[in-house]
Amino acid sequence: MKSKRETAEQLEQAHSGRAPFSQDPHAVREPKENNLEMAIGHEVRAYRKKLGITVTDLAAATGISLGMLSKIENGNISPSLTTLQSLSRALGVPLTAFFRRFEEPRNAVFVKAGQGIELERRGTRAGHQYNLLGHIDNNTSGVIVEPYLITLTTDSDIFPTFQHEGMEFLYMLEGEVVYRHGDQLFQMQPGDSLFFDADAPHGPAELVKLPSKYLSIISYPQQSSKS
Repeated sequence: MKSKRETAEQLEQAHSGRAPFSQDPHAVREPKENNLEMAIGHEVRAYRKKLGITVTDLAAATGISLGMLSKIENGNISPSLTTLQSLSRALGVPLTAFFRRFEEPRNAVFVKAGQGIELERRGTRAGHQYNLLGHIDNNTSGVIVEPYLITLTTDSDIFPTFQHEGMEFLYMLEGEVVYRHGDQLFQMQPGDSLFFDADAPHGPAELVKLPSKYLSIISYPQQSSKS
């Protein structure tokens, strides 16, 4: 089992020589009045790249100047209806396609304590209780995230052979388990966390102190089918 020092060294090595995370978790979006321009620009660029054409190609097809197209794609200008119609014809998409990102609703799921949905998963056969704490399908991120509260009791068995696509994050809430990932063992106590590639065999290999509870957050590409 890895010591805390080894874990810290592994984290340090993972980040050495790499640029810091590019996303600022505290960033604020553009003011509301600019969101429409940003949404249109994002869609114009996305449809252009999907066709595999350059800004120069699009400018030639629409008669719009390179400078104007650059401003549109960067959300720095509000294009006229005539300009949008030209872009629509050149990109082969309906005019409404440019507003999809602006109009698409952003959902949130709130679950009161004890009200998660209990469901059957592969580990249920081993006495593992799964409570799904929320689910948003067809979201704008392109990633599906499934947060579970998993409970292990005296009726539970070890099951260190889960395998599925995506990434998984565990956070220990109570009890103690020895969790296996590939050929490594991690002794997990309250407050400990584990983040890993879920394609490798994984799962609780030893139930040390019961009952045990931990959060399991699984993420995988939206268009993929789960095994």
